[in-house]
Amino acid sequence: MGRATARPAIGDAPSDTTPDSSADSTAQHAGGAPDRDFSAFYAANIASLTAQVYAMTGSWPEAQDSVQEGFARALARWSTVSSHADPVAWVRTVSHRVAISRWRRACTALAFGRAQRVPTTPGPNEDHVALVDGLKHLPHAQRQALVLFYLADLSIEAIATQLGVPTGTVKARLSRGRTALAAALEITTDEKGADDA
Repeated sequence: MGRATARPAIGDAPSDTTPDSSADSTAQHAGGAPDRDFSAFYAANIASLTAQVYAMTGSWPEAQDSVQEGFARALARWSTVSSHADPVAWVRTVSHRVAISRWRRACTALAFGRAQRVPTTPGPNEDHVALVDGLKHLPHAQRQALVLFYLADLSIEAIATQLGVPTGTVKARLSRGRTALAAALEITTDEKGADDA
């Protein structure tokens, strides 16, 4: 146990997992415990563990972060983790728990944000809803003439040109559309005139 294995570069598959007498046996990580085969363990398992956590989270960056955290915790306790029957299972469990913890924090933050959010857009008022509903019940030609005249602010001549009909037809459609819309909105011509005065 006192000897260290040669550490392959990250991403290289270990060529031999047996202890190498020529390797630097004094390799230590920051915690002081020998990291005899951590690099080989990391290189052999990083891809499969990241894929497993990705399958759970659906987010590749989240999976990478969670697995890196799992390996970082394993390195900090490598003397204990390496003595486990299945160190990969230990890192997998920690990585899954890290991912779940991050997901829960994100959900909590999102729920808090929703609860704190003040609606910025008021809902449509009753008149607007009634107007849209009334327009839906008009024949297409009348609705089109009313929308172009009142909402698009086109002149009768411009509407006639756009629709390819005589100006008299546009005037008739506007007149019939107003009458039908007033009936749909239950507004009499007299009430409208009183409001305008």
